[in-house]
Amino acid sequence: MTYFPDYLKNYPNMNTSSPLHISLNTLHSGFRAHRHDFLEFSYVVDGSGSESINEVLHPMKPGTFTFVLPYQVHQIYTDPGSRLVLYNCMFSMDLLMESSPQERLLGLIDAVGAPPFAQLEGEDRERIGSLIEGMYGEYKSNEPWRQTMLQIRLKELLIRFDRHRRSLTENSQSGDRIQLDRRAYGRHSSVWPIIHYIHQHYQDDLTLGDLAARFNMSLSRISEVIKETTGQNFLYFLHDLRIRHACSLLVSTEMSVSEIALEVGYGSYNTFSRVFRETKGVVPKEYRKRK
Repeated sequence: MTYFPDYLKNYPNMNTSSPLHISLNTLHSGFRAHRHDFLEFSYVVDGSGSESINEVLHPMKPGTFTFVLPYQVHQIYTDPGSRLVLYNCMFSMDLLMESSPQERLLGLIDAVGAPPFAQLEGEDRERIGSLIEGMYGEYKSNEPWRQTMLQIRLKELLIRFDRHRRSLTENSQSGDRIQLDRRAYGRHSSVWPIIHYIHQHYQDDLTLGDLAARFNMSLSRISEVIKETTGQNFLYFLHDLRIRHACSLLVSTEMSVSEIALEVGYGSYNTFSRVFRETKGVVPKEYRKRK
């Protein structure tokens, strides 16, 4: 079984109408290896260090912009005697999914397997830095149209980053390095509509056969794609999403356990109770009492 370090499952504002959170952080001793099922970008403003994404290391210094995909294992290291001051922005894949297929920005999510970082200099660095500072100020404000402005700035940042890294692939002097990174990081972007669909429909009676038919793939292939991306087989991935939702409802509502079982997608109370106990080590009622 593939080992994955800490699985971070929440961030501020995650379950709101604007699932985005941005903060300015100082790291004196890096940040432990982890993964999560949301998107994240970081931008270094001071200090030095490095970051490992799926066991591929890249340096971090002022002007480094990194875009981390869901389920990628990443860890940050701070250089001895230094610190890292960086912006971190966590947001839902929903923000890149618009109603019109032509407007969807899922192509930003590793459409060509390009490296997930760029070292920005000159005008590019000034432009991106200014955009992020403005975004951070907007996030901390309470101005009208705040959510719309945040989404606009987010998309502009990611588009400018993507343009920059695409331009690197055209540079003959760095071509070999880019190809190596693409093999290490790359994953075909068609996987993300599948993952997004599961996130949107895990409360339904969803089966692997349903997904295979919807995305015109064989059962074995779609099962393989999900396992490669999340580190879990389809059924475990589905249970994980459902049980996380159930835990939230147990501690934040007065709904009965039977009601919660139906709400998160289990037609059978016994199945829900069994899966919950296997996952959390206790039955739902005991979990609620402890929390």
